[in-house]
Amino acid sequence: MLPTLQLGPLALQVPGLLLLIGLWVGVGLAERAGERRGLSADSINGLVLTMLLAGVVGARLAYVARFAPLYWQDPLSILALNANTLSPAEGVILGLLAGWVYGQRRQLPLGPTLDSLAPGLACLGLALGLAHLASGDAFGAPADVPWSIELWGARRHPSQVYEILLAAGILLVVWRMQARWPVAGVAFLTMLALTAAARLLLEGFRGDSQIIWGSLRQAQLISLLVLELALAGLYLVSQRERHPTSDEPAARPAADPA
Repeated sequence: MLPTLQLGPLALQVPGLLLLIGLWVGVGLAERAGERRGLSADSINGLVLTMLLAGVVGARLAYVARFAPLYWQDPLSILALNANTLSPAEGVILGLLAGWVYGQRRQLPLGPTLDSLAPGLACLGLALGLAHLASGDAFGAPADVPWSIELWGARRHPSQVYEILLAAGILLVVWRMQARWPVAGVAFLTMLALTAAARLLLEGFRGDSQIIWGSLRQAQLISLLVLELALAGLYLVSQRERHPTSDEPAARPAADPA
């Protein structure tokens, strides 16, 4: 673990720094993927920035609304922003809504836009795994296996390493699909399905998962739902390509890159 990096008088929060680097690299990958689909880098940058701002502001306001009596006593503390004073679920929802509105106003095609974002999201997933490793969050369940690590007073599964390896594999698969699979929506749905399947698997090794009933984990239920929706989407796309409408010819396979 390396939660902070001391550079003279400056203490850098390594997990946050890794997430920022992952976001920066992810935006670059999304721009390159968008160019392959005829989308400008400005449109991708604008979409990502809009979603980020709306997500962060929405997550903060949702948290403030949830604990409003505390902030009435000190209104200026609303501006004190840190990761522990955000409501992630509300932030994600508002970020997605803002992205949808931006896409409608800029007339961005849905399938190609989502496919362009897919490698960036996969890269962010990899950065999240690295951030977990640096902070010690998302730690594994106690285990006595040759590759166990000492963490929080026990030998545990290196769940953060599992997360990093799976995220790297997902990023590789999604990036390779950018050149080999031109059908709109497939790259994004594949990324979503692989990410949900990875989370479904990883939760079995986690030691900090939220149990909602017996041994059932909340994250596994959500992942299973997302996986089913992604697979259903892939099935619908495949059916559409096999049986195109009269005014929409089936897409031709792209030539393998040299």
